Amino acid sequence: MAADSSASAQANSSAAANSKLKPALTVTTTQPTIADIPLRLAANGNVQAWQEAIIGSEANGLRIQELHVNIGDVVQRGQLLASFVSETVQTDLAAAQASVAEAAANLAEAQANAERARNLQNTGALSAQQIGQYLSAEATAKARLDATKAALAAQQLRMKHTRVLAPDAGVISARTATFGAVVQSGAELFRMIRQGRLEWRAELTAAEMARISNGGEAIVTAPGGAQWKGKVRMVAPVLDAQTRNGLVYVDLQPPKEAKAAGVFKPGMYAKGEFLLGHSAGLTIPQQAIVVRDGFSYVFRLNKDGKVTQVKLQTGRRVTQPQGEVVEVLSGLQAGQTVVVSGAGFLNDGDLVKVVNPAADKPAAAAVAATTASTQK
Repeated sequence: MAADSSASAQANSSAAANSKLKPALTVTTTQPTIADIPLRLAANGNVQAWQEAIIGSEANGLRIQELHVNIGDVVQRGQLLASFVSETVQTDLAAAQASVAEAAANLAEAQANAERARNLQNTGALSAQQIGQYLSAEATAKARLDATKAALAAQQLRMKHTRVLAPDAGVISARTATFGAVVQSGAELFRMIRQGRLEWRAELTAAEMARISNGGEAIVTAPGGAQWKGKVRMVAPVLDAQTRNGLVYVDLQPPKEAKAAGVFKPGMYAKGEFLLGHSAGLTIPQQAIVVRDGFSYVFRLNKDGKVTQVKLQTGRRVTQPQGEVVEVLSGLQAGQTVVVSGAGFLNDGDLVKVVNPAADKPAAAAVAATTASTQK
């Protein structure tokens, strides 16, 4: 009883002494709450075209007459990109058409002679040799007509190749064609990003790739700060033998706003995050954390009105409507009270005046309120 009386007296004297001390600062406080924090995996990678089409010349030895598109133009399937001088092809086409007409006339004459020879075959008016000649002439004329038709089809195809059409919708990314140049068959004229689709090729380790699945979501950030959503199209089946990293192909989905168009370009290096779900964690406001000597601290409020500096191990960060919060991995427990505003001006053991004594609120109520808002 004597010891209890002595301890009580010391506590009363300490409280009385604290009441006479002037608080170092007026602060606000809060308690850690359980929040639903998204799981994210950060990565870096290049932005490339989903597929790049090479549009070449199928005409041989023709001169470019006109170029109808330039770099950056958006084209549709079947749109005219370039045209060649076609006078020579038109002349050859007319000659082929005349050859077909001539071969058709010769075939008609040969068929008439062959038909008469067949009718006179049993009368003896014509020898077997003459009849054979008429029948052979008919077959030859028919073969010659087929050959001239094939030649006509080739000339028609050459005429078609004097017009270079877009094989698909997309964006012209390069133009090597020059006005007035004579090009050979197979020469590259344009390059096109098919359908204007871009993809982010994120570089990940083998352990990180195991956490990614096709169809997953990602957020990719451009160097200028703009963000686009993405969807995992494919996880590479192999790793690079030198870096031991693999690629994850993410289809970029541009926002509907016109101002965001053109933010990402092929060849750009961008960072992003894969969204892997959510998990609960103990969080405190970012404002409550004080960084000193490279470590994170908070000031815990004691019952005597003084604060104690506590070292923290922090984790994920998330932005909420009320501000940014930080996950606490160790150093703090639910139900403890920490200083929010004014924490950066305090030292260990300072006496403070609290204007919103959050320590009087039960931690369970705060946890339940946060969980209910998360479920909504």
